[in-house]
Parts: sequence; C-alpha cells; structure tokens
Amino acid sequence: MKKRTLGKSNLEVSAIGLGCMGMSFGYGPPADKKEMISLIQKSVEMGVTFFDTAEVYGPFTNEELVGEALLPYKNQVVIATKFGFKIDAQTGKYGGQNSQPQHIREVTEASLKRLRVDTIDLLYQHRVDPNVPIEDVAGTVKELIKEGKVKHFGLSEAGASTIRKAHAVQNVTALQSEYSLWTRQHELEIIPTIEELGVGLVAYSPLGKGFLTGQFNEQVKFAEGDIRNVLPRFTPEAMKTNQALIQLLDDFAAKRNATAAQIALAWVLAQKPWIVPIPGTTKLHRLQENLGAAAIELTAQELSEIKTASEQIKIVGNRYNDQMEKSTGL
Repeated sequence: MKKRTLGKSNLEVSAIGLGCMGMSFGYGPPADKKEMISLIQKSVEMGVTFFDTAEVYGPFTNEELVGEALLPYKNQVVIATKFGFKIDAQTGKYGGQNSQPQHIREVTEASLKRLRVDTIDLLYQHRVDPNVPIEDVAGTVKELIKEGKVKHFGLSEAGASTIRKAHAVQNVTALQSEYSLWTRQHELEIIPTIEELGVGLVAYSPLGKGFLTGQFNEQVKFAEGDIRNVLPRFTPEAMKTNQALIQLLDDFAAKRNATAAQIALAWVLAQKPWIVPIPGTTKLHRLQENLGAAAIELTAQELSEIKTASEQIKIVGNRYNDQMEKSTGL
C-alpha cells in the first residue's frame, strides 16, 4: 500500500484509510463485532494504517471496537477520532453540540480509554460549535498536544475562515470533509485554502455513501436506521437521474479493467497528493476492491475526459437535508 502525508505535517498514513463508522452506526443495525474486528485486522495486513472513528458512532461502541481490533498493532497504525457533541452516557441520546474546553478534555480522556491508546494520533472537532470560539477549541487541543494526550489537531466540515482562525492558534493537520465525484463544493474555496496552509484533506464518503459503487438504483430499500433513508440524493427519483454518473464511471472502469468504485476512488486520489479517502465497508471483498484503487493511476487524458463528461451531469438532490447541512459549519 502506498503512503501519503497529510499536508505539511509529518503524519504519514496509507493512501486509502478505513472509515469504521458504518460497522456500528449510520447504516442500519450494527454489524457483528467479531466479524468487524477480523475485518479491521485484515485491513492492517493488507497495508491500511489509517482508521477513522468518533465517540458519537454508536455512541461509544465504534471507538471500543476500533480500540479492541487495533490493540495488537499499537504504535503501528494511526487512529483518528472526534469530539464535539453532548451525549447522554446513559441513554446515548444527543443533546446538541458541545466544544467547551472542559468537555473536550473529558471526551479526550474517555476516548483514550475506549481506544486503548496512550495518545490520540489525530483529534478532530466533529462539527463547528457556533457557541464556542474556534480559537478556544484550538487552544484546548494545543494544550492536550503539549500534555502528550494528542498528536495532531483536525477539523471536520469547517469553513475556510474557521480553518484559518484555528490554524493560527494550533496547526491543523487535516480537514475531514465529504469529497467525491458527486460532492465537489469544497473545490471552490476550501481546497485552495487548505493547500495554502499546508493542511491535508481526509475525504469521507468518497464513494457517495455507496452510490458510486453502482450497486444501488431507485428500487433499493435501505434498512431501518440507515441514514440514506432521509438524504435527498437517495430518493428514488434522485437515484434514477443520478445513474448518469454511474454510467460514466462504468465506462472508464471497463477501459481500465476496474470497477466503478475503484475509478471513483482513483479520481479522488488523483486530485491532490495530500488527499486521503477513507471509504467504509463491512465486507472483505469490498475492502479488497477499495484498496485496489490505490494501484490505479488515472492519466491526464482520462482525468480531462472525466472532468468534461461529469460537468455535463447535473447531480439531483442535496447531500444532506437542511437540518444536517446547518451543522456542517460551511
């Protein structure tokens, strides 16, 4: 597996990481814990060194899963987790955002225990908290770094001005935001900003929450509790229209003896050398397929053709509903 460095930091990770959220949260019932531990450990054997989790995934159970699975590989892998929400420890219910300094410290201590690590490699603010100045957030993480509890600071779904303000207090190693062939709004302002500052981009949902694999059409029924049931892009009408993008990926996949998912991931990798996609999966054959994308280098001609063709396709449906979009801080 090839390696990449996130921005101008010294944080080197596998070119493709593993998003672990869906193993416990977001896409219907949690997967079998033993099977997911096995999958995570097999991903390490296949060269993955970068794993993404958060306290809210579960809540708490995903961090516990990742911590248990990666314990045998202590100090050999990079684990990223996140803070930023109020969560009732008894019920697991959310109570809005909370990036108050004391809460950041409490979450960090709890995450260290669940992950079974001495230091958190990369700690993100999960969503920008409008009630806490970003300078206070960055300052708190700076203190945690000095104390040896955190190595790197990250932001998730933050806007350009927020990134600049945070970076002025504590170097931001990575911005985690949604980025794929059908979610490209970050190209306007955010990607130029982080390139200027030397901040890496960790691309979540690089396969469009599964849509860019080409496995879904307007007939699909998602499980109860699956986030896609409430996302505008996953209505039957939107999925039917958006198949045009799948056809584009299939056309290029056929030429390269690859799959639509591999072309979608190869496209993300080709955009900048400091972008690291973190597709998630609960299936070994999908993991193998995703990691195979690291070996596919799209030519300048292919990238130009994809750009021209994709610009003719109008994506139907917003990526989130209005309430979710408001929490992104963009």
